[in-house]
Amino acid sequence: MRGIKLILAVLFMALASAPLGAEELDMNEYLFGHVGDSYEWHITTVKGHPVSIPLPVIVRSKTSGWHVFSSKHLEEGEHEGFYISASEKYSGKIVERGPSGEEVRPLDLSITKNVAGLMFNSALLVLLVLLTARWYKKHDAREEAPTGFAGVMEMMITMVEDDIIKECIGKEYKRYSPYLLTAFFFIFINNLMGIVPFFPGGANITGNIAITFVLAMCTFFAVNLFGNKHYYKEIFWPDVPLFLKVIPLMPVIEIIGLFTKPFSLMIRLFANILAGHVMLLGVVAVVFLTAKLGVGMNAGLSAISVLFGVFLDVLELLVAFLQAYVFTMLSAVFIGLSRQGD
Repeated sequence: MRGIKLILAVLFMALASAPLGAEELDMNEYLFGHVGDSYEWHITTVKGHPVSIPLPVIVRSKTSGWHVFSSKHLEEGEHEGFYISASEKYSGKIVERGPSGEEVRPLDLSITKNVAGLMFNSALLVLLVLLTARWYKKHDAREEAPTGFAGVMEMMITMVEDDIIKECIGKEYKRYSPYLLTAFFFIFINNLMGIVPFFPGGANITGNIAITFVLAMCTFFAVNLFGNKHYYKEIFWPDVPLFLKVIPLMPVIEIIGLFTKPFSLMIRLFANILAGHVMLLGVVAVVFLTAKLGVGMNAGLSAISVLFGVFLDVLELLVAFLQAYVFTMLSAVFIGLSRQGD
């Protein structure tokens, strides 16, 4: 019962953060404003006025050097020669005017919403791990089983290590456990925080392809930098008929496979998380899109929207865990294949 109340409260906050009035709801702005990145952290809208937290802008122009200022200055338009572009090419990005009047992108190291969310979630993850470690420092785990939060963390760590890492990699599993456990909890906590519709949650971090690209590249390097001789033999000189090696058809296929594996990791995580956010936002939008259809129609569809929204929230919780689990499992499988024969 408490879980249902919590989900309803979360959904209510999502409704409260959406713009009021069907005539004010621009679906493109509404959807991409929530799942996209920005130079400020939007919290809610009060009487038509957005309430947001400005973030630091850090850019380097080729002509005027480094500039550091608050994103609040960009609300008024141009600041120090920089402004947020409305063009199709650089939509939503900070640009400046080039010598011929064209828009030019400076080197942009700004703390955007996704970056700030990534920092907060990473700090939260470190805090949770340290709290767990603190329990083990104060207790003898051989005599006393952990309880509370430490018990939950031990259960999840044991599950990932025993059911995924050890099974997929084999006797050398301890060598890769730190990376794979970090990847699992990093993805899981970012997925969970992405469901929370109010500050400091709501940042679409694992639904950002740049983040999933970096995660996939970490697995790519873990596989190919530490692969043994049997792994590379199967790539460049596999056990197939000689004419397939000489052409060489199979080595080409295997080399392509080196890059398709991390590509699948990147796209799977990105697409599933992004699709889940868009579906939930679309269901919430029904409440406002039907406001002009009359009280009866709006009330009926709003009730259906809320119930379906609760269902999607529960489903998002499941997806948050499953995507972290699948990414870790596939990474462990790829690493295990690179260590065959040891």
